[in-house]
Amino acid sequence: MASNCVIGYVADKLVDLGATVVFGETTEFLGGEDILANRAVGGPDGPVGRKIYEIVNRMEQRAKAIGEDMRGGQPTPGNIKGGLSSIEEKSLGAIVKSGHRPIQGVLEYPMRVTTEKGLWIKDAPGREPEILTGMAATGAQALMFSTGRGAPQGFPSMPVMKICGNPNTYERMQHDMDLNAGVIIQGKKTIEEVGEEAFAMFLRVLNGEMTKNEAIQYVSTMDIYCLGPVI
Repeated sequence: MASNCVIGYVADKLVDLGATVVFGETTEFLGGEDILANRAVGGPDGPVGRKIYEIVNRMEQRAKAIGEDMRGGQPTPGNIKGGLSSIEEKSLGAIVKSGHRPIQGVLEYPMRVTTEKGLWIKDAPGREPEILTGMAATGAQALMFSTGRGAPQGFPSMPVMKICGNPNTYERMQHDMDLNAGVIIQGKKTIEEVGEEAFAMFLRVLNGEMTKNEAIQYVSTMDIYCLGPVI
């Protein structure tokens, strides 16, 4: 409702300026995959659209292989406490982070951006350490991370900006959060106003300004996503 919209605003602005934007967390596409596939270059029946369906189905089958059916449910206690009723509801909010521009293609987890421009998907899980590692391996120069409950971790080789969508969380965690998007919910600012603040912060970070997790040296979070079966 706030932080995801702000990141989507920045994503659109970066794409329009000729940059490359990569977003992920395939677990949070479930229920929203049709929307993403319809935004794919070539449409839902084109190679990019079909690849989006493929990675969603692959992630879903991975969950079912260990006895978890994510459709219609909400498997994480933190999301339940945060007020979400289902994975579909979370997905509809999560994909807002990608903005509104056409999706150019899908990157597998180990793949690195080379000459790609525009908006891309990276197939990645929803756990913070694994997606941070995957995005860093992609070659991302910086990452914008949406949170409502206050996930504070950073990454050793890539600045991570925490955009907090909950004003109460931001009040308690100002030493960990970089931007308070919760003012949108409070009616104090618009998505566009906070989006411009986030974009300005993005440029400052690219020019050397420390993020909060860098300042407190919480930047050791790293975990590689295992693509094969896990016991």
